[in-house]
Amino acid sequence: MFHIALFEPRIAPNTGNIIRLAANNSCRLHLIEPLGFELEDKQLRRAGLDYHDLANVSRYADFGQFSEAFQGSRIYACTTRGQIMYDTIEYQKDDVLLFGSEVSGLSDEVHASIQDEFKIKIPMQPGSRSLNLSNAVAIISYEAWRQVGFKGSKL
Repeated sequence: MFHIALFEPRIAPNTGNIIRLAANNSCRLHLIEPLGFELEDKQLRRAGLDYHDLANVSRYADFGQFSEAFQGSRIYACTTRGQIMYDTIEYQKDDVLLFGSEVSGLSDEVHASIQDEFKIKIPMQPGSRSLNLSNAVAIISYEAWRQVGFKGSKL
């Protein structure tokens, strides 16, 4: 349905939660290395529970390899530097939702590769730096899925 891409994720439990999320909302998960943990990490497995086999997860050596794989796709960078609210986008099947690392977000190089109209944000209170990564992924991916009528779900 949609693609969730994590750029250099660092915290295993966040990625485990996102694996579980992707298994439940039919998104495909893409991990862009380097990762801050091993995929066999106990915390990752614990957070993802038994959903690892239900999720569709791919890995990429770096952002360049990921970009090649999604050439021609609509890639939305979900970033605090975005100027467009996430809920004003008309999402389409196969859109890519790209999220940065918990520590440093998206690199300047990644930001430079994405046009401003594809940089989206979630509103927050003044003075707040960011949301937890798995929470941000849930907010935006479920909005995208809502817009297509929760296609494939058991309503």
